[in-house]
Amino acid sequence: MNKQKVIDKLKDDPLMPLRHSAEHVLHKSMEILYPGLQKVMGPPIEDGFYFDYNYEGKVSEEDLSKMEAKMQEIIDADLPIVVRKSTFDELRKIFKDNEFKLELIDDLEQKGEKVTVTEMGKEGDEFYDIDLCAGPHIKSTGKIKAFKLLNLAGAYWRGDEKNKMLGRIYGTAFDSKDKLGKYLENLEEAKKRDHRRIGKDLELFMQDDEVGQGLILWLPKGAYIMNKVKDFAFNTYLDRGYEPVFTPHIASEKLWSHSGHLDFYSESMYNPFGIENEQYRLKPMNCPLQVKMYNYRPRSYRELPLRWTEMGTVYRYEKSGTLHGLTRVRGFTQDDAHIVCTPDQIEDELVKALELTFYILETMGFKEFELLLSVRNLAEKEKYVGDDGGWNMAEKTLVKAMKRVGCTEYTEDAGGAVFYGPKIDFNLKDSLGRKWQLSTIQFDFNLPRRFNMTYIGEDGKEHVPYLIHRALLGSLERFMGVYIEHTGGAFPVWVCPQHIEIIPINDSHIKYAQKLTEKLRENGLLAKINDKDNTMQAKIRDAQLQKIPYMFIVGDREVESNTVSVRLRSGENLGSKSIEEVMGKIKNIYLTKSLELW
Repeated sequence: MNKQKVIDKLKDDPLMPLRHSAEHVLHKSMEILYPGLQKVMGPPIEDGFYFDYNYEGKVSEEDLSKMEAKMQEIIDADLPIVVRKSTFDELRKIFKDNEFKLELIDDLEQKGEKVTVTEMGKEGDEFYDIDLCAGPHIKSTGKIKAFKLLNLAGAYWRGDEKNKMLGRIYGTAFDSKDKLGKYLENLEEAKKRDHRRIGKDLELFMQDDEVGQGLILWLPKGAYIMNKVKDFAFNTYLDRGYEPVFTPHIASEKLWSHSGHLDFYSESMYNPFGIENEQYRLKPMNCPLQVKMYNYRPRSYRELPLRWTEMGTVYRYEKSGTLHGLTRVRGFTQDDAHIVCTPDQIEDELVKALELTFYILETMGFKEFELLLSVRNLAEKEKYVGDDGGWNMAEKTLVKAMKRVGCTEYTEDAGGAVFYGPKIDFNLKDSLGRKWQLSTIQFDFNLPRRFNMTYIGEDGKEHVPYLIHRALLGSLERFMGVYIEHTGGAFPVWVCPQHIEIIPINDSHIKYAQKLTEKLRENGLLAKINDKDNTMQAKIRDAQLQKIPYMFIVGDREVESNTVSVRLRSGENLGSKSIEEVMGKIKNIYLTKSLELW
């Protein structure tokens, strides 16, 4: 996303001018501290800003405090920030030694755009700065009340790995120190909740270089959790009128050519491989294969709507530099479904898909959502299939469906549509208030025509059906990454691979613990005995670190009274409970998929 598009997207954010101005202060401080540094670009982003630079020397994390001190000097100087018109000749003189700026200037001139510069202070001032920029900014540097530089990274010039690697510094700014402090607290909590860290600590999943980058190996506990989530979603779909299907992981290149993927999606596909003089590809999507099954025989309007679902594993090429734990991988499973329906049914089916999405996500513990209507970029129509009439109809139908489920507020994302149609994306907020895009419901009027999908209508004639793609959890791997961070690894009881840790106080209580374990398992609860040679407090601490919901401590008193002493992973001590009482309570929490622990 280019700088201006970022600014346009954040135009309603009241903190954007402040953060944009803080970035100017940062790049000026770096020019002072690192002679010979070339400033490149630095847009505001959600929650902060970044600055890209070119420098042959070394810049380290330890230097951030030095940069912050210089920034504070510039802020204390309370320099005015002014945007004024410029010319291409002036810009080329100003940036005659900066090939990155000159390239941007050439692009702007070719597009016939007007150019402006931003001046910080007045020429001759100690901290005077001028840059190619259109704003917006705050009136002066002194209004920057709270800022923090966060970390260093690298980035290719213009996002192209063939270009030079630049340095990048991320930072943030707020209009009060209290808000900055709260944000930094959330960042620290986010580090603790990093799914890669929790995944290692709880032994949920792993990756291995010899297996390959972006490929996930699910360990037993992680596989259990993932399967519980997957089974819940899949069985819910079956209960709502979907039918299961299953498709292979590869398909002939002829199919991907027919579907249009080789024309519009080839950069995300893996190279072909030969099987007996025919070229095949790993599937990046499940839809063309399900379409082929639809065309297996003639269809009647009486069969529609037809809803097919599968947990389909797909493979998409991601650059190694973009891979990130579970949230950006190369092989992943989608809770994919396709709905084939008549024009009269399309709006109702979209409504049902939206309602189902809310139900699934709310059951999993997510409560706050933002909806995006992803449409075409009208300036780049060549990137999309279909005519204007079809696109306009599809977009209006999606809006009607959202309004029917009470979603009157949504954000329109021009250019966010897939090549075959517009879509609704769900951005959900996790427990730290961070936004994640997971669920998607997509309109498709490409594949039905490309594959000659038809049905016989009431009039006895052939008609082309409408097609909806929907993945409510999205990628299961990505969902699991978000879910781990949302819960901090403290999963709801119904998802946990172990519900109860039984802790005998000494060896004489192990027999009682074993009988208790059998009884719990007979009632569908997963329990294990910790009979390691450790203190009781050490065992309790270990169970809490492993996020096991319940600890049953058993000693002489519990054996004699046929009870257990119950502790929660939250640290709460519930005291002595009868086995029947506590087992019934936990079983009810498990069966109802409650988000509560007690």
